[in-house]
Amino acid sequence: MPVGIALGSNLGESEEIFHQTILELKTIHQGKEEAFLVSSFYTTTPVECPPQSPLFLNAVVQLETEIAPLELLSILQSMEVKAGRSRAQAYHAPRTLDLDLLYHDSLVTVTALLELPHPRIRDRIFVLKPLVEINPNLILPGWNQTAESYLQILEAQNI
Repeated sequence: MPVGIALGSNLGESEEIFHQTILELKTIHQGKEEAFLVSSFYTTTPVECPPQSPLFLNAVVQLETEIAPLELLSILQSMEVKAGRSRAQAYHAPRTLDLDLLYHDSLVTVTALLELPHPRIRDRIFVLKPLVEINPNLILPGWNQTAESYLQILEAQNI
């Protein structure tokens, strides 16, 4: 099943952290090599973060896996801790690695731990831009347009 994961970092050697994380994500990829998709890395302004937060590096990876969503979330959180992220940090505080599970095929779920598809994909240029680079025609449950269409709307609003 195709799974989308957003990567964010604004502490430490973000680019190196991303390269290491991508290698780790490849170990859970169960599809063909060409189905493992990685966007470019984008430098972005922090959103909803404390004042003077450093710029972010953002990217999106799409891979294929049969790992269940909550188990996958646990794996992603372990990767964050391994990269130096403290779970005790304030909400949206600068962090070495933030991994968000964006979608898990066409699954729709709302739990205390996880909501799929991620409820704020359509509102965040820093997620949509790298996502559109690797999967512009993606339409997730609850959407009536492609990821590329939502990105165009957001970019037009920011002019």
